[in-house]
Amino acid sequence: MLALTKPIVVYTLNAGSSSLKVAAFRCAPHDEDSLGEHEQDMSAGQLSPALDAALEALHSLGVEAPAAVGHRVVHGGPDRWRPALIDDGVRADIEAASVLAPRHQPTSLAAIDAAANAFAGLPQVACCDTAFHHGLPLVARTLPIPGGSGVRRYGFHGLSYEWAVSVLGDALGERAVIAHLGSGASLAAVRNGQCVDTTMGLTPIGGLMMSTRSGDVDPGALVHLMREHGLDPDGLERLVEAESGLRGVSGSTGDMRELREARSTDARAALAIELWCMTVRKHIGALTAALGGIDSLVFTGGIGERSGALRAEICEGLEHLGVGTGRVAVHVVESDENRIVARHTAAVVRQMSGA
Repeated sequence: MLALTKPIVVYTLNAGSSSLKVAAFRCAPHDEDSLGEHEQDMSAGQLSPALDAALEALHSLGVEAPAAVGHRVVHGGPDRWRPALIDDGVRADIEAASVLAPRHQPTSLAAIDAAANAFAGLPQVACCDTAFHHGLPLVARTLPIPGGSGVRRYGFHGLSYEWAVSVLGDALGERAVIAHLGSGASLAAVRNGQCVDTTMGLTPIGGLMMSTRSGDVDPGALVHLMREHGLDPDGLERLVEAESGLRGVSGSTGDMRELREARSTDARAALAIELWCMTVRKHIGALTAALGGIDSLVFTGGIGERSGALRAEICEGLEHLGVGTGRVAVHVVESDENRIVARHTAAVVRQMSGA
């Protein structure tokens, strides 16, 4: 039996559409030391070779073998909102939620299966991005369509939000808006460390305009596209998830770095950035209203962490909320979803051992 206070090595897997991130941590209760990480490019259907290459890279760094493996899973569906030891039932629930995150969930399942082969007999733990939002008030999770369909607000990027709350602690204040801004982007309204509203809904497509995702769009416009342009459901999904957002408005790319480089000479690139910033700004205002005020504004995610110019552009016009006046604290937190996954995985393993 595992000694409850003994540090254990945990590997975390974060499987994206084109790459696999593997990180290793030595986890003691309430503390995780990074031992190394590796990101491996992969083509479709090639997750097992990518995992083998990533593990070889960690081995070359002298990282010891794991006692458990943790997985970031985008969608937990209605039932999986706690970190859970993966068994047949948990895997089935993750697979059932694939219809709500078809670009994300299949790679998570492939990572789970590949890790089961690579680490036969080791415990694997699923940590879902939707879990942070599990306690949303009824009014926040309800969408204004007839009930009984199972359609509701779930929210995403929860592991990133959880990390930001953990890092800032009391500095977060009572009322905070956290902005996870990367190729995928969302905001969360947090009161006393608990999420009370968020921008993404049933799927990771809604809310803010993103790199290639449309965010919220008039449903009538989508019906129009289906009726007048002959889009079927798959075509519409491809349009709003892979061809819209920054890419759709600019007509060229969803990469914010490339758009910023082209901004001074390309009117469509400039429009895409301006619309993106305005969308974030408007949603900050909306979530501030949901909180009844704001004590801190937090930026995280790749764009949120690295672009001071875009942070400043977003904050322009928010002075009436106290942003930029000194009344509202503005924080930048480097996202570390892997560490949160490792923390949860170690806790589940210790609980299995009799904690």
